[in-house]
Amino acid sequence: MRSTSLAVFGLALSIALVACKPLDKDTGKPVDGADDAPAVAAKGGLKTEKEQVSYVIGMQIGDSLKGAKDEVDLDTLFKAVRSTLDGKEPLLTQEEAMQVMQAFSTRMQAKQMAEFEQSGKENAEHGERFLAENAGKEGVQTTASGLQYQVLSEGSGAKPKAGDTVRVHYKGTLLDGETFDDSYARGEPVEFALSQVVPGWQEGLQLMPVGSKYKLWIPGKLGYGEQGTPGGPIGPNATLVFEVELLDIVNSAE
Repeated sequence: MRSTSLAVFGLALSIALVACKPLDKDTGKPVDGADDAPAVAAKGGLKTEKEQVSYVIGMQIGDSLKGAKDEVDLDTLFKAVRSTLDGKEPLLTQEEAMQVMQAFSTRMQAKQMAEFEQSGKENAEHGERFLAENAGKEGVQTTASGLQYQVLSEGSGAKPKAGDTVRVHYKGTLLDGETFDDSYARGEPVEFALSQVVPGWQEGLQLMPVGSKYKLWIPGKLGYGEQGTPGGPIGPNATLVFEVELLDIVNSAE
């Protein structure tokens, strides 16, 4: 959690609270002390607008804290919320609060980095074990780089070269079978220059005549490497599995 995230959350909460207040028809400003709330239909056992809005704000607070749920004491958090709403003097000064959040942010970043590095190590080891076993399976071939492939169906067209642009259909999964990308599901093939894709794709597609369908096992070093796809489904050093159908060479570099 970052201090900026807390600031954004605080702003969103303030806006939500203002939105709950009735507006003066002439000034358009919230009317303080107006208690007459419009009747609303009950939802989820919440009978009044005040209950429903309070619950939604609580959902937003909970969602914003998910990433640090093990770092937050809810009793203390609610105590601070109530104290602030009641206008009581805070236990910490602004300077002390900033120091706390800066130290917390530094510690969380270090923790996340350690977890990321550990995940990369585990992914690399798992990938190595998998590829070593997979290499002995019927029909699986391993290149000098470590790329593994299996011919599912062999086409009779030309093979693309490094600078070519190709059209393909493909499905990409992690070793656990989770699909992270699928042009078949989208119902539309993809065009790209070989120079724009990861090394494992570049090498694998140059092995394939147009009209072929191959299965590729791409080690992390030939895929997205130590970084993976930050914020995405591919972890650091993850070994990837693709079924690739080479439909056409759209534009030859020659």
